[in-house]
Parts: sequence; structure tokens; C-alpha cells
Amino acid sequence: MRCFSNILYIVILGISGTIFSQTTGNSAVSVTLPIVTLLDIEPTGNFALNFTAPTEAGLGVVNPMSNTTKWINYTSAIAPAGVTRRVTASVNQVIPGVNIRLQAAAASGMGGGTLGTSAGQVTLTTTAVTIISGIGGAFTGNGVSNGHQLTISLVPNTYANLSALTNTPVVITYTITE
Repeated sequence: MRCFSNILYIVILGISGTIFSQTTGNSAVSVTLPIVTLLDIEPTGNFALNFTAPTEAGLGVVNPMSNTTKWINYTSAIAPAGVTRRVTASVNQVIPGVNIRLQAAAASGMGGGTLGTSAGQVTLTTTAVTIISGIGGAFTGNGVSNGHQLTISLVPNTYANLSALTNTPVVITYTITE
């Protein structure tokens, strides 16, 4: 009987030592987060904005309907903390007598992070102008209905400078920068 109680005592001691013992360890993990600055316009492709001649003498040209089919998408991972980015826009040429206006809407869609703030409606020239500012670590989501919807419009600014043009290509360049 004494032998049985000694065996039982050893088994209980062995179990309790296993249940209550702890071991710790550690390992180093190497993490890399690259600096990322990406921007694109969705959908790709060209569009036309055409003034319409008036149908009655004494009336001005009819402005084209604004184009609202384009969206700016971006991804921004930045270092050091506290740095922000902005998006600028410019045109390759101005059209005499015509203002090319652009407005970026507030960000919408599937993105996250510190998305930028629209500068409101701006008139584009050959000098880059900020259209979105305050972009931190963020992503807008990809494609149409993600990011900042763009409204692009044409309006006469000085009738004395207007002259007939046909299919004059104007390229809008968008840049994301710190």
C-alpha cells in the first residue's frame, strides 16, 4: 500500500510540475515598410469638351457640360511622421480667352488613412497648382468611385481673346509630391 501511495505521489507531483511550469522565449522580427507614392487617373482615356455656337445673334457661346467621369486614386506611405503630400495639376498649354477649371471633390470610396483635402475649384495654367493637400499615410481605393472625383470645365474669360479652334489637345498633368 505504501508503494502505491508513493507512486501516486510521484504522478501527482509530475503532473503539477507540468501544469505549473512556464517557459518563455523571444525572437526578432524584421519589418520593412517602404515609402510609397503612387497616383493614377481612372478611367484612362481622353474626353472632349466643346463649346456650342449660339443660335441667336447677340448671345455668347454655350459652355460645354462639365466632365465628371475622372477620379484620382493614390497610395501614400510616408516617413518621417508628420510629413504630408499634395496633388498638383497643370496644363501643357492655355487656350486664349478660355479658363480650364478643375475641382477635386472630397475623398470617397473604399480607402482609409489620412486622405487629402480638396483646394476647391482652381483655374489651370502651365504652372502647377495644388488641388488636394494634407495627404498622410493613406490609400483611396482603386478605380472609378474611389478617391477624389474630378470636375473639369471650360468657361470663356475674355471674349476679345477667343478664336476658333478645332480639336486642340490640352493635356492635364497631375503630380503627387511632398
